[in-house]
Amino acid sequence: MPTVRPNKKPAPKKTVTAWDTATGQVVWLRADQTWTDDASEIGVFTGDDAEAALEHAKGQEGAITDPYFMEVTKDGQVAGRETLRESIRANGPTVPYGVVV
Repeated sequence: MPTVRPNKKPAPKKTVTAWDTATGQVVWLRADQTWTDDASEIGVFTGDDAEAALEHAKGQEGAITDPYFMEVTKDGQVAGRETLRESIRANGPTVPYGVVV
């Protein structure tokens, strides 16, 4: 009979992000399940609460587009270091607005 080893690592902290369908702006799910375009107001979720938050967001498809998890640092900031996409979502465009290349 195999034994199950307990998971000693704490569940990673996550937030839910998406695009506002009407404006195309990046939005973040707050703890109260409303959306904000201010990354400093993100809701931080773990475990089952994180899964429930993502399911809630998926239920709002139409008002928002493509909701998914992003990892959050210990102090509640968007990690955004894993991929270029995450960094751009967390910090904004890599080219300033109005600059023609």
